[in-house]
Amino acid sequence: MMKTKTTFSLLAIASLALSGVAFAGGKTYQATGQVVKVSAAMVVIQSGTQKWEIARDTTTKVKGDLKKGNTVTVTYTMNATAMDVKAMPAAPAATAAPAKKTAPPKLKASAPTTSAAGEPNAQKKEQPDATATPTPDE
Repeated sequence: MMKTKTTFSLLAIASLALSGVAFAGGKTYQATGQVVKVSAAMVVIQSGTQKWEIARDTTTKVKGDLKKGNTVTVTYTMNATAMDVKAMPAAPAATAAPAKKTAPPKLKASAPTTSAAGEPNAQKKEQPDATATPTPDE
């Protein structure tokens, strides 16, 4: 009974470990160059005019003698450690075309009213008020 539990536990742990590797992998990349600097936490390689500083830890597998001057091919994945997202700014409101300048409306003049006796404004006849009639611009 104890053997069964131990075997089942080991299988479960191995399964979890392998599934983590499968999902964490993603796309891999390679960089090849001459080793410029080595430490326990990183390696700096130079490829052409570019220098690459690549982090490493105790789980990084190293085959061969990793020292300054040797040529190395580093296989790595890109994995984000943080993301700072900012909201996209609101789209600017569509600007309306500037209003076309038009001349003030021209008013129709009305003739002064006179009475039968010829006196101005003695008794006004009802006439419609002058109305504004816009004229089309040419």
